[in-house]
Order: sequence, then C-alpha cells, then structure tokens
Amino acid sequence: MALYALGSNGSYQLGLGLNYDTKEPIICTPPENLPSGWPSNIVKIIGGGNHTLILIAIAPPFHIQTPRAVNALYAAGDNSDLRCGPIANHTSTNEVAVGDRRCLLRFEHIINEVRLCAACWKSSAILLSTVHGESFFTSGTGSRGELGQGPDCTTSQGWNAVLTDENWTIGNPNFDPVDLAGGVNHFVTVMSNGDVYGWGNGRHGQLGEPKEDSWTPRKIAGIPFKAVRAVCGENFTYIVGSPETGEHIILGTDKYGLKSQALISIPFWKDIGASWKGIYVLFDTGALIGWGDNKLLQLPPPSLPPIDQIAVGSEHVVAKTMTGKVLAWGWGEHGNCGDNVVNVDPGTNQHRLTGWNEIPVEGNVRLLGAGAATTWIYTEPWV
Repeated sequence: MALYALGSNGSYQLGLGLNYDTKEPIICTPPENLPSGWPSNIVKIIGGGNHTLILIAIAPPFHIQTPRAVNALYAAGDNSDLRCGPIANHTSTNEVAVGDRRCLLRFEHIINEVRLCAACWKSSAILLSTVHGESFFTSGTGSRGELGQGPDCTTSQGWNAVLTDENWTIGNPNFDPVDLAGGVNHFVTVMSNGDVYGWGNGRHGQLGEPKEDSWTPRKIAGIPFKAVRAVCGENFTYIVGSPETGEHIILGTDKYGLKSQALISIPFWKDIGASWKGIYVLFDTGALIGWGDNKLLQLPPPSLPPIDQIAVGSEHVVAKTMTGKVLAWGWGEHGNCGDNVVNVDPGTNQHRLTGWNEIPVEGNVRLLGAGAATTWIYTEPWV
C-alpha cells in the first residue's frame, strides 16, 4: 500500500515532511504513531486551506450502539489556529514553526471515533461519537459562521460542539447524518431522512432562504426530493437525490452558469464533486460531465476516456480511468496535475493543462483525494 501526494505544499499540507511544491508523486512516510498497516485502512482524504484531513478505519465505537464503522482522524499542514484540531500526542515532534505559523509535517493523530469529516478554508468539522451519542464539532477559524458555534464565534481553539436547537439535537430520531461537505466558508450535512442542514456563509443563497450567514445550523427548506448527497463550492451548494431518479438542485449563485447550464436531471449518477466554481457528475457508464467556470480548463476535456473515480479540488480534477490510469487537468501551477503543465492563460497568467495529464504511480489505485492545488493517490499492490 502507498499514499502518493503532489502539489502545493508550503504549509506541509501534503504530509511529506517537507514544505516545497512537488509535481512528482511522492510517497507519504507516516509518523510513528500511525496504525500498523498504513495506509491500508484509509477511507477518505479531504483537502482544506493549507491543511489536509484523513480518515482511517478503526474498530467500531464503544460509546454507542451502531453498526457503522467509526474512524480515527489524522491531519497535516497549517495548524496555527487549530484548524486540524489539537493533536492527541502533546509531546509530538511532528510540529514545526513556519514564520508565524505552526504546521504538522506529516499526518498526525488528532482524535478517534469520527464518522464524518469535512473542511473549509480555515476550519474543519467532524461528526464525533461521544458518551451522549453523535454530534458535530468544529475547530479553527471562520468569519462567516462556518464554526457553527453561535453568533460572532470566529475562533475555536479545539473541538467545540456545533450549537443546535430543539429541532436538531442528539435526541432527535431524525438526527442521523449520512453526508458532510465543506465549501470555502460553509458546511452542509444530509440526514438519512433526506433533510439537509447548513451553516456558515449563506449570502448567495447557498444555505437557501434567507440569503444571509448562519452562525448555527439551520434546515434548508424547499428541496423537492429526498436528498442523499451534497457537495459545496465557493458560493453554492449542490444537492442530489437517488441515482434512480436523478433529481438535483443547485443553491446559491448562478455565476458561470452553475444553475442555468445544469441538466434537468442526472439519472444513474455514480459520484458528484464540486470545485470552487464548477460542478461535476460521474455516471455509471464512466461518462463525466461538468459545468461552471472553465477559465483554467478545469471542466472535463473532450475525448476523455471512461472514468471510474474522481476527486475534485479547488480548480483541478483528478480521475481514475476504467483501465486504472490516473489523469488530472485544470489549474496545475503548483504541480498538482503532474509534470506536463504547458499552457499559461494570458489573461490570468495561471498555469493550466490543455487536455489532461497522466500521473504515473505504482499499483492499483484505490482512492483519490484533491484539495486546494493538492492531489493524493492511494494505491495497493497489483494482484
């Protein structure tokens, strides 16, 4: 098993133990306190703003009766404001000063019994199993309410509970989160009954009506179907129903045609993703479509081969083809699309790919991750 990383790395967010950008995929070397067998039990990779979260499968929780597996959270990168959370090993030598910042060089153990996690630019959110049940916690900083800890709470130096009211509590049988997503400044969660809640930046309507920031979670009204997944961009939220019906809705800005260019429905979708300014839908057939901003050529290029898996970053996409190759396209200035970025947008002077680039790695690709100009590829040996 191997976890490769490439891209932006000025805050050690790739977890490589070094702080320069790389266009070559480099294998992450874990700190000593990671579980044995690393990285065979990684289940999710989330990229925030100069920080990265990884969920690693561990034994089921001891506090609650649930058949769902609960995971350990690990993190790397900028932790000056504890956006990664307080580290579990307080004597760790894995933390260094970078100017006025404190950064985790490699992936460090943060906390156990986490079922879901997501990241905004400077904050993280987790669904944590406690002696009282499950509840959301956030850590880091956020000026638009994304901490969810109450009016004008912009800093959380550690995991503190997201505030709830009588309609959204641990004792509520409808409190059963199945998905959690983060944008630049807002979080959204989907419940098993299809209800959707969100908090943070809502001024563009990404949290529904009213169009205003929400400093605690509020139910998003007006979704005309049972939601099962959600992803968040900079100023929008994309919510989908079951693959059988293909119902979907975009909340927030229509800039770049995010609403007006959307299909009527997306039946037989397999996965969804969102960049800061675009939406992506992968279908069972291997077809990948996208709409939104394409200034950096981040939308699916023509003649793309059938795709099996995607990870969508801030302005780039990483995909595994049906034949097992890893492709990347979009904004690649920091090396996150590999070693073949040859096109510079004359208007923005941004580096971008024409077509796609193949990223060579050893082994069978199991999982992809993408963040703010960061890419991860998790592989296992060929059988």
